[in-house]
Amino acid sequence: MMSKLVYDFAEGDKDQKDLLGGKGANLAEMTRLGLPVPPGFIISTDACREYLAEGRVPVRLAAQITDHLATLEYAMGKQLGQPDDPLLVAVRSGAKFSMPGMMETVLNVGLNDESVLGLAATSSNERFAWDSYRRLLQMFGATVMGIEGDVFHDALDALKAERGVTADTGLEADDLKGLVTTYQELIEKHAGRPFPQEPREQLDLAVNAVFDSWNTDRARLYRRQERIPDDLGTAVTVIAMVFGNRGEHSGTGVAFTRDPSTGKQGVYGDYLENAQGEDVVAGIRNTLPLAELERIDKTSYHELIRIMDVLEKHYRDMCDIEFTIEHGKLWMLQTRVGKRTPEAAFRIARHMVAERLIDEDEALQRVTGAQLAQLMFPRFEESTDHDLLATGMGASPGAAVGKAVFDSATAVEWAARGEHVILVRKETNPDDLHGMVAAQGILTSRGGKTSHAAVVARGMGRTCVCGAEALDVDAAARTVTVRDGRTLHEGDVISIDGTTGAVYAGEVPVRDSLIVRHFEGEAETDADELVGAVATAMARADSARRLRVRANADTAEDAARARRFGAEGIGLCRTEHMFLGERRQLIEDLIIAESTEAQEAALAELLPLQRQDFTEILEAMDGLPVTIRLIDPPLHEFLPDLTELSVKVARQEDAGKIDEHDRVLLDHVRRLDEENPMLGLRGVRLGILIPGLFEMQTRAILEAAADRRDAGGDPQPEIMIPLVASVREFDVVRRHLDKVAAEVKAERGEVPYKLGTMIELPRAAILADRIARSAEFFSFGTNDLTQMTWGFSRDDVEASFFSPYLENGIFDVSPFESLDTLGVGEFVRIGTEKGRSTRPDLHVGVCGEHGGDPHSIHFFHGVGLDYVSCSPFRVPVARLEAGRAALD
Repeated sequence: MMSKLVYDFAEGDKDQKDLLGGKGANLAEMTRLGLPVPPGFIISTDACREYLAEGRVPVRLAAQITDHLATLEYAMGKQLGQPDDPLLVAVRSGAKFSMPGMMETVLNVGLNDESVLGLAATSSNERFAWDSYRRLLQMFGATVMGIEGDVFHDALDALKAERGVTADTGLEADDLKGLVTTYQELIEKHAGRPFPQEPREQLDLAVNAVFDSWNTDRARLYRRQERIPDDLGTAVTVIAMVFGNRGEHSGTGVAFTRDPSTGKQGVYGDYLENAQGEDVVAGIRNTLPLAELERIDKTSYHELIRIMDVLEKHYRDMCDIEFTIEHGKLWMLQTRVGKRTPEAAFRIARHMVAERLIDEDEALQRVTGAQLAQLMFPRFEESTDHDLLATGMGASPGAAVGKAVFDSATAVEWAARGEHVILVRKETNPDDLHGMVAAQGILTSRGGKTSHAAVVARGMGRTCVCGAEALDVDAAARTVTVRDGRTLHEGDVISIDGTTGAVYAGEVPVRDSLIVRHFEGEAETDADELVGAVATAMARADSARRLRVRANADTAEDAARARRFGAEGIGLCRTEHMFLGERRQLIEDLIIAESTEAQEAALAELLPLQRQDFTEILEAMDGLPVTIRLIDPPLHEFLPDLTELSVKVARQEDAGKIDEHDRVLLDHVRRLDEENPMLGLRGVRLGILIPGLFEMQTRAILEAAADRRDAGGDPQPEIMIPLVASVREFDVVRRHLDKVAAEVKAERGEVPYKLGTMIELPRAAILADRIARSAEFFSFGTNDLTQMTWGFSRDDVEASFFSPYLENGIFDVSPFESLDTLGVGEFVRIGTEKGRSTRPDLHVGVCGEHGGDPHSIHFFHGVGLDYVSCSPFRVPVARLEAGRAALD
């Protein structure tokens, strides 16, 4: 069994996606259900992995393909490419996870100069036969022989222009016969060899091309974007061709069992008469709504609706279906759990619970924190004053504003320099993925909700409007002409609404989303179906999760918003942010103080300001824990720039008018100047070397807590010492802070508090058992821990070498965006386990930016942390993801 590489559809089922890929497993499942699926077989992912590892086709694969091809030929009563009535096959990719448009498909394999005549004779449709042949040449030339697709598109466009038609359906049989000759000449010219006439050679080369497409740049980029592992490989399905381009009563389409944009029930999809499947997703012709099929072919329409109902109930999810009708006979070519917008995801989950297809736990697993984050994006202000250019199909929701660009390279280039761009195309193709990733939104003049642009944009959470027919896009001229006669040029600002499909000239103002207003308490749960769906998911997540969610907040305003968003305390209050602006002068006074008295005076002036800050924050979070980090950054961050101050003093000396304050300040700035300040005098080191600094902050915290207590509140302060690497450092500082606490107790009575540390150095994680003897809680600062573990500075390296690291697969994603669980995560695991080995009740959290990253939250849940802390805006995302983690 280990040597088996090929499987008939009847041998598989939907649970074998690892082996048969998503497409193959679902074709096998539909076959088992008795649905009308053309016969075929699947070359497994094992074969692809062997091919990619060894650089050649596994020796045993050819014989197994021959055996299964013979079975297929017997079932169809004809042979591959036979001259009189040829069997033709489609060769299609199919990885475990859907990667729409990223890998290759070749249709009509088996046609050649001889069998095309037989196909014309047996079908009594010469146009159909030559149309099928030109499609094979076009797809084979681009996919297998590596010829640029525009070579074929340009030839087709030239022929249509010559004949005065706008669609390929306007070309006659003789036109297509001539196009076949043109394509064959182009293939020989660009590939250096003729198109292969032997059907089996076509099949083998097409299979190899599908394997190779696993490692194309666009496929790698898509996998990075979607976090799909690189080592899965793709399966290949070989399936008997059925023909939607066979003329009258034939066609092809894509259907969804629910609207992938909104989640609403109904008839959704696209249909094209007299076309093959790739025509629909490529967006080369504007499609008909699926409901039109009832008028065109009532029998096939109702059979399709019945099958859609069967599939949705069987998979218990919204299904995405590809089908072909050949002379009135309906064939199912693919089904999969459909990609959907965030709005649709929440609605569908709620609907399916109501329909008793799934329970509440599964509904929660059907939505993600990333989708919730998308719903919290701003929307356009509602107004009649916007300059409407056109209206297309809202394919992926959101409000996107940017400069119009007409190719992916420009989108990437402009985005890299900080511009917001909208990628404008007639239709996108898989090679546009880089531009789609870089753009704020995508706008196409062709295609529908099942086009490449729509499907990929929904998967990425990009705003997208498709099929804006009033726009004539000229990529070569870098212009778009509107039906009313206006012309927009590259660089002109446009705004697109992925919900309504509206396209506006200029920048349209945006407002908070309805979901944000819900979390702010401004939108009732029953005021909108989407709000209700989100509220239902959040309620289940909150009841399921073990991991608590706090917020990073430095002001009372941020703390109040975080609490409205569901935060259960503050996990990181950065006190250094309180010394910016007008208070910077007070820090300067502290640094340049020449005597103990001067230092104490400066600290005394800071104390009431700090106390007021803490009082307001403790009030906003009354009854909840507030972790306050003592000042952490190097002091030079609060001082003037060394170069600028040196120039200023030099000019004073030249003018003979020296400002004594500036001269003294320059001496101290020089004294504090460090080659690598993030590894210098900061954190706990400040508390040891700057007398009274940490003591002043601690007094301010405890006095603020006493004030809140006396006012009837319930303050719960936690004081955090940053950048500790040694328990001795911690103990030195603790002795001073305990003394302050004793003084406040004597003055104001008992003020409960906890004293802990931030674990942001690898040494601290390794020695966490020792540190936990003194520290009452840990909070992992994963931003600095990532920098220290990898040995690079985020500020310096993200722009310099992260891009090639991502392109070469060294990173799957930036380690500052999502936790490096293998390296940095291991320090989190070690620190947690060692700390609790000394202090079993040790409370442990994380307060780096990873606290709001959905992927990282699952890791933190798994290693037993008590809470995550993130920005207020991401608190709902973390709550939802923590609930999902508890159900994994």
